[in-house]
Formats: sequence, C-alpha cells, structure tokens
Amino acid sequence: MISVIINPVAGAGLAKSIGQKVAGLLAARGMPHHVTYTEYAGHATQLARKAASEGAATVVSVGGDGTLNEIAAGLAGTQTALGIIPAGTGNDFIKIIGTPKKWDDAVAYILNNPAHPLDTGMVNDRFFINVCGAGFDVMVLEYANKAKKHVRGIWPYLYGVFAAIRAFKPFEMQVEIGDDIRLAGKFMICTIANGSTIGGGIPIMPIAKVDDGLLDIMVVDPVPAWQIVFYLPSILGGTLLKKRIAHHFRATHCKLNCHNMILNMDGELIPAESASFTCKPASLLAHWPGTIPAQC
Repeated sequence: MISVIINPVAGAGLAKSIGQKVAGLLAARGMPHHVTYTEYAGHATQLARKAASEGAATVVSVGGDGTLNEIAAGLAGTQTALGIIPAGTGNDFIKIIGTPKKWDDAVAYILNNPAHPLDTGMVNDRFFINVCGAGFDVMVLEYANKAKKHVRGIWPYLYGVFAAIRAFKPFEMQVEIGDDIRLAGKFMICTIANGSTIGGGIPIMPIAKVDDGLLDIMVVDPVPAWQIVFYLPSILGGTLLKKRIAHHFRATHCKLNCHNMILNMDGELIPAESASFTCKPASLLAHWPGTIPAQC
C-alpha cells in the first residue's frame, strides 16, 4: 500500500493539483493507494505515523520541503519508506537524493528505486533532515519568505541575499563541535548540514552526504557588509568552503549558542538561545539509489 499525503496549500495550490494527478496515475496502474490531505501544521507527521503503523510500504510527500520535513519526522525509525513528489517553492531535498522535478518522472523514480537508509538529525527536541544554521543565510531566508508570495524557485532567495547584505552585522557565537573543538567569536555563518542544498538550489554544503553518519559544520569568519557581494558567487555556486574565511568540520554532534538567535531548521525559522545538534545515522528509509554523489 502506498499512502499519498498532500499539502493542498503548498506551492500556492500546485501540490493539490499534482497530488490528484499522482493518485490518478497510481489508480491507472492498479496500485493500491490511499490519499490524505494535511489540514494544519504538524498534521503531516501524524498522518505519516498513522500510515506507518497501518503497514504502508511507502508514504509519498506531495508538497514542499516543509511538508517533507513533517512526513519524514513521522517515518523516522519505522520500516515505511519515504517518497517525494516536489510541489513546493524550494524543493531542495530532491536535489540531494536525485528525485526528478516533474511529478510523473518523480513517481517513476519512487517506483523504480528501492528504499535505502539515510541519515536524519535532531536539533534540541526537533527533527530535521536537511540543513540548519544561523547567521547571514538565515537573514536571507527571512527576507526571502517575504518574496515567496510573488515568485518561486531561486528568485526569492536572490532578493533575500541583497536585502540581507544591507542589514548585516556579524553574530557573536559559541560553537562546540564534537567533544574537542570549541570556537567563540563573531562569525558570519554557522551551518550544520545533513544535506547539501538550501534556498531552491543553493549548494551551501556541497560535500555533505546524507548517508555518512556525520554532520558537516561550516563556520564562516565575518567580513564587512560591502565585501559580502564578492563572496556571492561562492555562496551561490557552492565554493564557499574553498575560501579562507570558511572552516569545515565533521562530527556526530555539535552545539551552537547565540544571543537572540534565529535558527534555520529545514527552512523553518525559530528563535533559540542554544541549539544542540545530533546526527541519527540510517534512521529513515527513502526511495533513492543510495549512491548519489556529493556535489563538487
């Protein structure tokens, strides 16, 4: 049995339309399936847990990365696999595991790729599957969210980048990485990644892999606001790690402290003074080849 969970408001209603097409295709192929619609924040997690407890082989997420996060949270630790039909604004996680953008190709991808395990993470008591962090990139998300009502894809994030440059000031942070590394000072970005891509296609952590049992942590030294524009090609092109201002670490856990911090957690912005991150290796089954290489 395949359970299809649709967020009818994702993608300004696009997910509802695509979800109906997915259900029609499964019906045409004679594949047993069940369709449910989310009604409020957190509902997708409840629906996914229910589907898993009732023995669904696969739960298909039809929505954006927020819907995916909720469904994955409900499936983590179960034997029910996740499938993704992209129908949101950014659709970042499909780029990480190779799911096609077109809904019918995505259905074929799910049906033709058996389930393989991948890592997830916890930040304090909250689940995440892709990227978390604080700093300049979170300012970008704050501004981008305001633009999402008007445009899709990477364009809201490009607007967010230039708006954030105008308002940027370095952040005082304390970062504990693993059991031995301690950093303290003013930084521009601190990224904690299980996956690699944010903002509708920005490879913020291109060397991250979702099946290595580790978190990738990047801490970026501050530069004057006027200099940030010179680093934009590196940020947008995935080469920031090659710059001297960026420092890369790998660990199973880390902790971030920052006064009045706004934390990005898979695209959701939440206030926090302190955040503890832990990798949960091979905790989620998903339909992907299990061999998607890290981006260069």
